[in-house]
Amino acid sequence: MENNWFSQPCAALNEAAREVALARQGQLTKPPGALGQLEALAVQLAAMQGAEQPQLERVQISVFAADHGIAAEGVSAFPQAVTGEMVKNFATGGAAISVLAKTLGATLEVVNLGTVNDTGEWPGVVRAVIAPMTANFALEEAMNRAQLDAALLAGRDSVLRAASAQLFIGGEMGIANTTSASAIACSLLQEAPQLLAGAGTGLDSAGVTRKAEVIVGALALHGLFPFPAGEVIEGEGALEILRCVGGFEIAALTGAYIAAGQSGIPVLVDGFISSVAALLAVHINPGVRDWLLFAHTSAEFGHRRVLEAMDAQPLLQLGMRLGEGSGAAVAVPLLRMACALHNGMATFAEAAVSGKI
Repeated sequence: MENNWFSQPCAALNEAAREVALARQGQLTKPPGALGQLEALAVQLAAMQGAEQPQLERVQISVFAADHGIAAEGVSAFPQAVTGEMVKNFATGGAAISVLAKTLGATLEVVNLGTVNDTGEWPGVVRAVIAPMTANFALEEAMNRAQLDAALLAGRDSVLRAASAQLFIGGEMGIANTTSASAIACSLLQEAPQLLAGAGTGLDSAGVTRKAEVIVGALALHGLFPFPAGEVIEGEGALEILRCVGGFEIAALTGAYIAAGQSGIPVLVDGFISSVAALLAVHINPGVRDWLLFAHTSAEFGHRRVLEAMDAQPLLQLGMRLGEGSGAAVAVPLLRMACALHNGMATFAEAAVSGKI
């Protein structure tokens, strides 16, 4: 595919299906709006799937794993070896997302983009290794352009493998990736690191302060904050931010979201890191926004601000901050209930119930 595949248009929502679904909602045996956001979700999914009665039986969860050079700056409460160890945990079914995927009957795929302790071959793990880790972006650019392109393509490929999915969830694993995501968010939103950097895997207040200081220095090094007043960050500008301070797994998520939009597959976005990748995807290809649903507001400090930037309305607020796609997986039953109510309830005419006067 051409080098600029990510700029190709996204699929259009099916407005005819939306109108039919909206009309059905008006005929069901309930006062209009009585099911709140569940009604809007069903109608939105109908437009996404091009079907009056949307279905969410086939759910694809792809977790992208990669290590970060910025971990050398002491910005995580956990050692870097955890990334590779968690890849094995995903493969053997012991991780939270593994349990959730099994419970949902979802397909779980793990994509290894490069860990410092190479995990080798594992069932259910796709090896798409780019390098053992990104470079330390406090000292140099995190990736070169070839590495960035490879990571974006790895995300696209995961969506192509899931072509029959009715819903796509992207997850991530990478020690120090909240530092990378915070740096990206600060640059995209042009907000200070002290306002967006959070505890990640469990840093104390001194650790969070240290993380913010590292991000300040890195953004200055790469000329990513502040930008000239009024400068719009889109296309290649957003890709350059990702290349300089991003991670392989964040780039893969970004590529996956763009490919899902181009393929017409609804996306349920997870927490802070996944939402930063979604924000990148929207800056690179604005049509992606039509294909995004948002699972939850995480406990990570900057997540709410990132969601606001996309005018997102998350389904849940449970204080989660695990990543892996876990918050999105927890929200799937809500979406399935929205579809079940929309598809299964009787209309006033079918039930011989009197409508509104």
